[in-house]
Amino acid sequence: MSGKVDFDEHTENYNKLLRESVGFFSENDAYFARYKVELVHKAIPAPPARILEYGCGIGRNIPFLKQYFPDAVIEGSDVSPASLDMARQEHPDNTFFLEDGSYEGEGYDLIFVASVYHHIPPAERQAATNSLARRLKPGGSVYVFEHNPYNPVTRRIVNNCIYDSDAVLLKPAELKSLIRKADLDLTALAYCLFIPPKLSALMWMEKHLGWLPLGGQYWVCATRPG
Repeated sequence: MSGKVDFDEHTENYNKLLRESVGFFSENDAYFARYKVELVHKAIPAPPARILEYGCGIGRNIPFLKQYFPDAVIEGSDVSPASLDMARQEHPDNTFFLEDGSYEGEGYDLIFVASVYHHIPPAERQAATNSLARRLKPGGSVYVFEHNPYNPVTRRIVNNCIYDSDAVLLKPAELKSLIRKADLDLTALAYCLFIPPKLSALMWMEKHLGWLPLGGQYWVCATRPG
């Protein structure tokens, strides 16, 4: 593993790098953002009033969060100032803040975390999870999507992607442990992204394969008691 990736260096060409990495699975690089937000929309028991996207990057998921949760107040946070600048330009009606420890936000009904944890150094993951737990309101939930280290295609994508050069993939067992130690209740864990959109006729199978540890990614839902 090389040194920590500076996402400020990849802000301008992030979309291009993403298309190069995952184009074989879907020519539409927005597919993954829509897929994950739609999954949360179907899974969450009640419409959230306040949403935080933790690790929002340049804001690729924000349009879909706004589409599926039109009545929610949506905020985004990231460690990359340049990425946040672009997110603010694209989504001036939303609030974005830097993850530098000076402000966390609080009282969120939903925290959305997509492909972020593998960029967090392992020694810092528990502190990050504890921080997310503090930000949730009682009864609020965090949904985390992560690359599946059991999938060889996923590992190949990560190994060949320049902005994943610092990635340390985590197994579901590690994420479950982080959640438990943060005093959150694990309410769901499933694998996803089995079927490419070009095989849309088979998409109905996705909902029946969540138990199978071969999806491109996996997701968990954890809820703050209360």
